[in-house]
Amino acid sequence: MDRPIYMTPEGLAALRSELDHLWKKERPETVAVVSWAAGNGDRSENGDYIYGKKRLREIDRRVRYLRKRIEDAVVVDPREQPDHSRVFFGATVTYVNARDEEVTIRIVGEDEAESLKGKISWISPVARALMKAGVGDVVTLRTPAGEDELEVLGISYPTV
Repeated sequence: MDRPIYMTPEGLAALRSELDHLWKKERPETVAVVSWAAGNGDRSENGDYIYGKKRLREIDRRVRYLRKRIEDAVVVDPREQPDHSRVFFGATVTYVNARDEEVTIRIVGEDEAESLKGKISWISPVARALMKAGVGDVVTLRTPAGEDELEVLGISYPTV
């Protein structure tokens, strides 16, 4: 994967917060449980020990992932976008599809995407179709079910 890891400042802050929580709170608590469980004798049938060691591996794996993502992140602040008349990374876009459904989404980094909250990744088909479109433009979205036409109704960016 050679594409950049674009992220909003809020997305980077969320990753740092998760890393901080895992490293400073959850990991030490889990280490304490594992240490306690190890002192209870036979580890082969000790559920606290077995689960604790498994949880430590999960935490360490996530910590490595988060550190790498944070290190490689390219932070794009949508407030600094000079052209507010077109759709770019960080834009909040309202569009209507061919079924006359009005949808509002925000284009964010891969790690920030939460479709149920209207945050979609900049590499998603919808975001890619909308990129560089202006209000009133109709873009074609290719989906497995066929083509859909999206008309851009509004574009906004966070204010400074």
